[in-house]
Amino acid sequence: MKKILFLLLTVFTVSTACSHTPKSSVEVAQAEGSKVIHLTEAEFLQKVYDYKKNPDEWVFAGDKPAIVDFYATWCGPCRQVAPILEELAKEYDGKIVIYKIDTDKEQGLAAAFGIRSIPTILFIPQQGKPQVAQGALPKEELKKAIDEFLLGGK
Repeated sequence: MKKILFLLLTVFTVSTACSHTPKSSVEVAQAEGSKVIHLTEAEFLQKVYDYKKNPDEWVFAGDKPAIVDFYATWCGPCRQVAPILEELAKEYDGKIVIYKIDTDKEQGLAAAFGIRSIPTILFIPQQGKPQVAQGALPKEELKKAIDEFLLGGK
């Protein structure tokens, strides 16, 4: 009887572990209470810009203006900007989307955008071409870019 109970417990544990559906970065961010969304290259291609399909023309895939923060976990200035981006993501919830790309994990994506210095922040308006800023920008400058460039003074 103990062997059967052990066997059933083992089968149940393995089946529940194997049936786990991986969560998207959006689901993980929401579960953690974060409004900033960490993207993989595949998610970037789908949600932001598929540079493989459209290498010569910027075609934004999003439905709201966006910010993309290219960062690394070991980068001091990146760690300074992270809480500011969290605050801005909450302040501008529903108006813009803020994404993060870990350049160590997504080296191909960073290379495709020529990221040589971090943090590098990409401001993507709904229409038109994105603008790039490098370095740890203060909150006031980020808000100005959001209000004037992304939202057009709205």
